[in-house]
Amino acid sequence: MSPLTGKTVVVSGVGAGLGHQVAAAVVRDGGNAVLGARTEANLAKSAAEIDPDGAHTAYRATDVRDEGQCEALAALARERFGRIDAVVHVAARDSYFGGLEDADFATWQSVIDVNLLGTLRMTRACLPGLKERGGSVVFIGTQSAVAAPSQVRQAAYAASKGALTSAMYSLARELGPHRIRVNTVLPGWMWGPPVRAYVQFTARTEGVGEDEVLRRLTGRMALPELASDADVADAAVFLASDRARAITGQSLLVNAGELMR
Repeated sequence: MSPLTGKTVVVSGVGAGLGHQVAAAVVRDGGNAVLGARTEANLAKSAAEIDPDGAHTAYRATDVRDEGQCEALAALARERFGRIDAVVHVAARDSYFGGLEDADFATWQSVIDVNLLGTLRMTRACLPGLKERGGSVVFIGTQSAVAAPSQVRQAAYAASKGALTSAMYSLARELGPHRIRVNTVLPGWMWGPPVRAYVQFTARTEGVGEDEVLRRLTGRMALPELASDADVADAAVFLASDRARAITGQSLLVNAGELMR
């Protein structure tokens, strides 16, 4: 039996990259995937690719900054499939760059509203369903929260994800009596649309080949290639499944061995 057979997983932030891969892995492993993101067209495209006959997917346009929309996505999962067994949080604002000296704190607040508070809103919306049978909450964090990269500055993103990882410990204690597990996946440089764009931009800017930019990145890693968004999705789906039934309050780096802790 597949590890998610008969289970329903809510996935926030489904677009062309990691969110799509998480939803695809849920369906591949026998589960039902309920997709949320702000753009309905992206959801429809993802669902059609993952599940052409629509038997194992449902979707609703969802902005995690809006509590009512989070509740509506959780309600869709229960209406369509009768249960919520896990929620994987991919929705994030990761496109704001910079450090402290050039910080626009209004933008920092918007990053925190999505990455920290939006994740917590969506988690709370799913709690009634999760409490019925127990289940799993999986946060997508970032390696940058524990080791700042030298190539780019994303202080706001790292701070928001670091706060989310800290919240994980409290939630693991609070929700554990309901048999709800809470864990975090920490991707490093992850081959998918954002990193592909970084490699292409850097190669054009510096007048070097994309292979050279990739070589610099992989040269820092124990394994000779970047983890992919599918690799990160597999880790998230493992934590969502009963195969991780005794794991809670943990952070798992998926980074090809760039950082070891």
